[in-house]
Amino acid sequence: MADAIVHVSSVAGSPLLDSAGERLGRVEDVVASLDRPDELPLVVGLKAKIGGRELFVPIDRVAQLGPDNVETSTTKLNLAQFERRPGEVLLRADLLDRSLINVATARLVKAREVELVRDDRSWRVAGIDPTLRPRLWRFLPRRFRGHDTDHREFVPWRDMEPLFSHVPTSRLKLAARRIIRLHPAQIADLVEAASHEEGEEILEAVGQDKELEADVFEELDDEHQVEFLGERSDEEIAQVLSRMASDDAADLLMDIEQDRRIPILNLLPPAKQRKIKELLGFGPETAGGMMNPDFVSVPSDARVADALARLRSASVELGPQQISIICVVDDDGRLVGVVSLPELLRAREHECVKDLIEVTHTPAVPAEADLPEVARLMTDYNLVAMPVLDGDGKPMGIVAVDDVLERLLPEEWRWRAGAGRS
Repeated sequence: MADAIVHVSSVAGSPLLDSAGERLGRVEDVVASLDRPDELPLVVGLKAKIGGRELFVPIDRVAQLGPDNVETSTTKLNLAQFERRPGEVLLRADLLDRSLINVATARLVKAREVELVRDDRSWRVAGIDPTLRPRLWRFLPRRFRGHDTDHREFVPWRDMEPLFSHVPTSRLKLAARRIIRLHPAQIADLVEAASHEEGEEILEAVGQDKELEADVFEELDDEHQVEFLGERSDEEIAQVLSRMASDDAADLLMDIEQDRRIPILNLLPPAKQRKIKELLGFGPETAGGMMNPDFVSVPSDARVADALARLRSASVELGPQQISIICVVDDDGRLVGVVSLPELLRAREHECVKDLIEVTHTPAVPAEADLPEVARLMTDYNLVAMPVLDGDGKPMGIVAVDDVLERLLPEEWRWRAGAGRS
């Protein structure tokens, strides 16, 4: 085969010749297999039109692959009708000018050109060019195109996850192993930047890991949360909410259609129901409305070793901010003080936690405290998290700095136009 590098746009549409140089028809597309996600996609053949019929030409019957024409190694071809097999994609129809995920940058890009390379044994998909230059190149008549190999922003295939929402047999699987390396916030940005069908495909892949799915829904904006949950059943929505942080679940529940809220709430585990009902009793701009009711507390006579053990067991279920502080309570459950995780780590294991309280003073707020007061205290004391108290002085939750920032950010800052798209 003459060329070590060819482009899909130069192969698709080119004449198909037999081994004697006679024209058989025209190449319509290049067929690749995605069955082995750890390898570059293998080109398995061509889709060609011969005598008005769409046929499959195996790649082992191809002697020369473009860019000006494709030549077979035989004068006889199997005239069976072309049929797509599971895991196969048409690089022109399914990939060219469609969105892919650049996992290295956590952004959506368009495949304006697809590059094929020849190794010792086979042709493979090497990567894509997301710039407009190759797309403009395709508007030129074929005889003027030449073979453009100047890729200023070439993206290797190993950094890509394609989106094939329109090809059910090749939809993104969590063989989307590369996607799960991204932070949930990055995945949420991708979903928000994608079309509805592409977003559904990403969430379907992420949904194979239920905990990750819940984390992504926590990061989605209100509009997209409702958009992608609205079509699900009450049972499916309840499953997502049950894995989300209680404060985020309460916020999302209130964005769902009113007549569905109670049925969904009743499908949640009793402990989750209780926490969400408690949160819904407070205004959204108060400490009680912003707090997460899941936190760690220990009695004042507990040892540092016991407190660390409690944190280790809780860290499986709680987020980093929720375990950044530990509430120290007296025999009646009232807050005595707060000890931070760094203070615990620096202390000796046999020390009593109440002796650490005086190292630094961390304020607490009543559930009725408004947003400005909460923000002022957290700013003055440089806090990541702060306890929220009931009327008896007992801790009932933790308000985290990200929940405060979320409510303080102006709406126009929230809308990050194209945050997940290049």
